[in-house]
Order: sequence, then C-alpha cells, then structure tokens
Amino acid sequence: MKLPRCSGPENVIGVSRRRLLQRAGMGFGAVALSDMLSRDPMAFGVEGGAGGMLQRTHFPAKAKRVIYLFQSGGPSHLDTFDYKPLLNEKHGEQLPDSVRQGQRLTGMSGNQTSLPLAGSPFEWKQHGQCGAWVSSILPHTAKIVDDLCIVRSLHTEAINHDPAITFFQTGSQISGRPSIGSWLNYGLGTDNENLPAFVVLITKDKGGQPLYARLWGSGFLPSRYQGIRFRADENAVLYLKNPDGVDRGSRRLMLDRLRELHEIQRDATGDAEIDTRISQYEMAYRMQSSVPEATDLSNEPESVKKLYGPDVEKPGSFAYNCLMARRLAERGVKFVQLYHQGWDQHGGLKGGISRQCQETDQPSAALVQDLKQRGMLDDTLVVWGGEFGRTNYSQGKLNGDQFGRDHHPRCFSMWFAGGGSKPGTTIGETDEYGYNIVSDPVHVFDFQATLLFLLGIDHERLTFRFQGRRFRLTDVHGKLVKGMLA
Repeated sequence: MKLPRCSGPENVIGVSRRRLLQRAGMGFGAVALSDMLSRDPMAFGVEGGAGGMLQRTHFPAKAKRVIYLFQSGGPSHLDTFDYKPLLNEKHGEQLPDSVRQGQRLTGMSGNQTSLPLAGSPFEWKQHGQCGAWVSSILPHTAKIVDDLCIVRSLHTEAINHDPAITFFQTGSQISGRPSIGSWLNYGLGTDNENLPAFVVLITKDKGGQPLYARLWGSGFLPSRYQGIRFRADENAVLYLKNPDGVDRGSRRLMLDRLRELHEIQRDATGDAEIDTRISQYEMAYRMQSSVPEATDLSNEPESVKKLYGPDVEKPGSFAYNCLMARRLAERGVKFVQLYHQGWDQHGGLKGGISRQCQETDQPSAALVQDLKQRGMLDDTLVVWGGEFGRTNYSQGKLNGDQFGRDHHPRCFSMWFAGGGSKPGTTIGETDEYGYNIVSDPVHVFDFQATLLFLLGIDHERLTFRFQGRRFRLTDVHGKLVKGMLA
C-alpha cells in the first residue's frame, strides 16, 4: 500500500501514529490499530472503565484502600519483632560459617576480620492472646498485636538502600517502573474525584537515606497516575493556590480557554498526554477546596489527638501524618504512602532505634485503633515495614551499647493490619541466629502479589504494554501468601 506523502509544515516527523494510521485507510495500519486496542485498552489513551483500567476487580476485594507506613533505612528485626535469645547467650562470639553460608556482605562490614554476634539490648515479652514476642521499645504496638499479622520471613535480593527501596515500591531494583500506588490508581481509579487517588506524606526534618519522587512516580504509565506529595505547611500541594490578583472565577475562565487550546493540539497530534494535562488542571481546581478541608485538623476531637501522641499537633511529624492518612482514607484516597527516614543504625543502635520507635510506635498503633473504632479497619489495609533487616553481628567493634548492625536482606519483619489480613497471626520463622529463613519465606514479589489480591486484583492480569512487552508490578514472579489471609 502506498502511504500518503506529507508536505508543507506538517512533515513526517510531526505526524502522529494515529494520524498516519488514519491516512492509511483500511489497510494494515487500521488492522494493527484494532488489534492493539483490543489487547490493550489503554493504548492511545482509551480507558476500560469509568474510574480505572479495571471495569471490575478480578476477585471480591477485601480492602478498599491501603495506608503504607514505610520505615526507610531498614529497621532491625532482631530488636523489634524477631526474638532471638541465643544471640544474647552468644554475645561476642563469632558468627558461625555454617550460619553465614558464604552469603555476601556489604562493603561496610565485608572486610571485617571479626563478625561478633550481638544480642538485643532490649527486654522482650509475649503479648496479647496470640502471644507474639515484641521488644520493649514498641510498647504501644505490643498492645495491638491481636490485630496484627506479623511476617518474620520477608526477604529481598537488594543489599543497599536505593535499589532495595525502589524494589519494594516498584517491583524493580532499577528506577523507571511505576510505583505500587500508581499501579492501583491505574487499575482501580479513585473514590473521590476531588482528591488524588495516591497521596504521599514524608516525615519532616528527618535525616537518613534520601527519598526520590520516582518512588511514587508513574514510570511508563500515563503521568496522571503518579502520587501527589502533601507537604507540611500552609501550601500542602505546591502551586495549588491562585496567584495574587486572580480569583476563582478568573481561574475558571482561564482553564476553560486553556482546555480549548489543548483540545485543538490533541486533535492535531493525537497525544494522549494532553488529556492527562487537562485532567490534572481540573483536579487542581477541585483540590483548591478539598485539600484545605482534608488537612484541617481543628475539628478532630481531643481524644483522637491524644491517641496519636504529643507530636500530632506538629505538621510533618509522623504522628501528624498518621492522623492525616486516616483523614485522607476516610475521604476516599485509595493509597496513602507515609515515609519515615532514619532507621539505618550502623552504629549507636540502642539509642538510634529507641528514638525511631519513640517517634513512630504510638502513632502507628493509634492509626490501627482509630480505624478500628471507626469501622474502617476491616476494609483498610495498613502495612508497616522497611526495605530489609539488619545483621545479627556487630558492624565494627562490639563496643557496649554503641554497636550497630549492617544491612541484611536474607530475612526481616513486617506487619499488616486490617483489609483482609489475618489478625493475631505470625507468618514465617527464622533460624535461632535470626540470619536465615527456615519456614514460609515471603519474597518482595509475594508481598506485592498479596497486597494486590486483598484489593481484588490478580497481579498477573494487571498489566501495561510498554516497548513491546506487557509489564506488571511483580514482573514475572510472585505468589499469594495464603497464610496472611483472614
């Protein structure tokens, strides 16, 4: 078939694929377009449902929303949820070769001539009817263990922070893939058209491993699915307010005219991202009213504020962000991601992890209790955890309370509450040294597959065609962790 010749200012470079296929008539171009659309409804911006890509979930959803409390830096499982009294008995002795099994170490401790075992400096007790062991630095979490599903057998391939965090959030150690929240936004859409479906909150003024916007980015998905960060100041979302001298009516007129210009450009080029730009402008206009209402804590009862602890009145604190997460979930936000940095205790473990728990323990437990008393915990999945665990040996010299622990990807702990997870349950077991998994291993992909399942999604069927391949959050791996399901 002879394709039409392009002439004048509209040369071949400026012709979109859609226009080229239109000009090609009913030949191979139209056939290819029809095939692509039938296999990928998102191609060229065609959506399969009113809210998200899925017109209906693959399974009955147990959770409607997720609040993910990500503890950046790698909390020590050996000092929080995985009690190993043998380490205290053998404190100062060398890590046996039979336990290490030649596994790689980081460059920070790999050249140590000595790897002395380090017992936890904290007291441990069993709590609740389930009898879960919890460290004394988590007294508030200890009170809610009967609402938690504690998984002690997470494992990952990444041994350094950036790839490990990226792996948990996107399913790949290499940046560029969509984040979990973006996949959910793409698949399920939103329950409140006046707020984003995916919101990110970061604890203010915390040091530690850096966080990047790509962790809540949309990757190769259309940009409207990316997370929106709410900041801890009067401008919760940047550039949301009208400039001086521009009232709401003027903003509405401007957006109407801008939409007309964008539609002309879209019709000329067939660029689906122009529709995204239009929808984001409209969302920002609606958020001018919805965001101030959602972030105003003045109507919260004092009893609720007291539940979250003394820092709840400090914008940007972890306590403030936990309460904000509940308010956003209450208003239909599908995925709320909290980041709390500072869990990277290579030295001074006892003091460092104690401060981290002091900042996060009460608010985390309060969030679960608050959701429960409001009848929201049944359909809200709360997740707590970091990117990997810590070593059972001391990084550097074993110097009293000043010792630290290095990164350890072979096993670590997370907990889940509500949203169809099984309460009062402990999944998996590590060896008596807390170094290797001996039963029920849960890989990062398994965690992601189970999270999607609780939201009614088959992780193998939520896909997006990009560069000739169908991508998904779990890549080509992942299995459902049935023991986690209520």
